[in-house]
Amino acid sequence: MNTIKVGLVDDHELFREGIKLLMSRIEETELVFDVGSGIAALEELKSTMPDVLLLDLDMPGKNGVDTFQEARELYPNLKVIILTMHSEERMISYLMEMGVNGYLMKDSNRETLRNAILNVYEKGMYYSEEVSKAMLEGLKRKTRLTPRVGQKIVLSAREQEVLELVAEGYSNREIAEKLFISSRTVDGHRTNILQKFDVHNTAKLVMEAVRKGFLAG
Repeated sequence: MNTIKVGLVDDHELFREGIKLLMSRIEETELVFDVGSGIAALEELKSTMPDVLLLDLDMPGKNGVDTFQEARELYPNLKVIILTMHSEERMISYLMEMGVNGYLMKDSNRETLRNAILNVYEKGMYYSEEVSKAMLEGLKRKTRLTPRVGQKIVLSAREQEVLELVAEGYSNREIAEKLFISSRTVDGHRTNILQKFDVHNTAKLVMEAVRKGFLAG
C-alpha cells in the first residue's frame, strides 16, 4: 500500500499533538500538514493535497461545516473525516447527506483512527459503531435534521446549541459553563451565528431563527 497522506485541522493544539503522536504509530500514514483553523486549511490545500483530511467540526471563525463545503467545492475528490466530541443524530445525518466520508469521535483510540483513515482511503467511507447507533436512534425518533434546500444558513452542532441557549436568555458566561467551553469561544460562535443570519442583535436573531426553522416557535 502507498503511504496515505493525511491533513489535520483542529483549533486545539494539544489535540493536534495527540493525533500526531497516534499517527506516528500508524505506519501506513504520513501527516503532511496540521493547522489550527478552517481558513489555514483552505490555504494549505492550495499547495498540499492530502489523501484524507481530518477536520474538526467545532472551530471559531470558519467552522468544520463551512470549511468542508468550501473545500469539497474546490476539490470534489477530497476525502474528509469529521472529528467531534458530539454524536448528535441530526448533525450526523446532515453531514452524511452533505457527503462527508467519515465521522469520528475525538476520544477514539489509535486502532479506531487507523481503521477510519484506511477505510476512507480504500473504500471511501467510515462510520464508527457509536455513530451508526446514533444514526439508527435518530431515525427511530425521526429527529434527523432535514437539509434546507436553497437555505444558505448552515449551523454546526455547537452553534445550534449556542443559539438555543441564547434564545433562552443565557449570557455568554452561563453558556460557557453549560457547554464546558470558554466565554471567548462562545463569543466567537455567537458572532458567527449573527453573521450567518445577517442580524445585529439577539432579538432579531431569535426572530429569524424561529422564522427559518432553527428554533421552535
